[in-house]
Amino acid sequence: MSFHAIPVLDLSLSRHPDTKPAFLDSLRKALLDVGFLYIKNTGIDDALIQDVIEQGKAFFSLPEEQKMDIQMKNVPSFLGYSRLGNEITALKTDWREQIDLSTAHPLPNPTSPLYHNLLSPNQWPSPKYLPKFRSAFETYISCMSKFSTHFTSLIAESLKLRSSAFDRFFDEDQQHKLKVIKYPDTASLPSPNHTQGVGPHKDSMLTSYLLQVPPHTGLQAQSLGGDWIDCPPIPLTLVVAIGQGLEALTHGVCKSTTHRVLSPKAGLGPRFSVPFFQGVSYDATFESVDIPTEILAMRDERLKQRGGETIDDVEFTFTKGRWGHLGEATLVNRVKSHVDVAEMWYPELLAQVRTEQTAAAEIKAEALAEASAS
Repeated sequence: MSFHAIPVLDLSLSRHPDTKPAFLDSLRKALLDVGFLYIKNTGIDDALIQDVIEQGKAFFSLPEEQKMDIQMKNVPSFLGYSRLGNEITALKTDWREQIDLSTAHPLPNPTSPLYHNLLSPNQWPSPKYLPKFRSAFETYISCMSKFSTHFTSLIAESLKLRSSAFDRFFDEDQQHKLKVIKYPDTASLPSPNHTQGVGPHKDSMLTSYLLQVPPHTGLQAQSLGGDWIDCPPIPLTLVVAIGQGLEALTHGVCKSTTHRVLSPKAGLGPRFSVPFFQGVSYDATFESVDIPTEILAMRDERLKQRGGETIDDVEFTFTKGRWGHLGEATLVNRVKSHVDVAEMWYPELLAQVRTEQTAAAEIKAEALAEASAS
């Protein structure tokens, strides 16, 4: 049993007592079967969405030196601008440029855990050149922080839990993050073979909300059978991706789905998107919530129907026992993705990651050699 299309849920149905039960049923099915969905009638102000799109595009039109003034490696927080081809996913280069922003925090105490470096002020482009950029994105981050918390409460209800079931995993001043991304078309890249906008991966934490800017396609989710399912932009919707953190917290009930983005074909021009990533306390440990027996039975029935096997070779970060806190796992993920920042601020951690990657590659090569010999 696999999925062949991405469900579209109408969030307005969750706002009325007569239609909410049916909405929660549809949401639960999407969580169990797909882990990826569109939501429409979000209630987010259309004018704010338009401001975010316009200001995001304007950022990438800045001269290179203006963008590099706020490059990511200036600071240890992994916030700021990342130039084209400067991020790695699935051990390959992502052909996109982006700026990472988050809920604002003061600089961490020097005695705090290393992963608290992720909590930091933003690096903003100069208001001289983009006077409306900061206000647009601060407003959007604030709006999406409230929106994601509400949607997580609906997820809890769909699993027959209290709406507040996940609240204990959030800080009072919880950090949430977003990226503003530009994917150039392949004609603008060093080689026509550079088609990885972002490689196959699963999002971290609980939930992510992707604002796709029409008309470009490129986002794809991987079905349980290994097929890539297109997720084209649908006006006035957000794409929701379930994160590895939520899969871990719910004992695998909520699926975290592998997805990727392909670079636009030559001549189509750049693709833009704004993903928002709901955060979880970096100090949280690898706990889980008590899922009702009837929901676990639904999970088990689906596993039985699938024969217990799916095509999925993306590393699961949030494995219990590997890390003490979610922040440690998150920091290592960032080190893997942004080597230039890691070289500047985390050389010892980067060396450890590279040693582990080399060992894993050797084990994989040996396994392939043994398989070929047999």
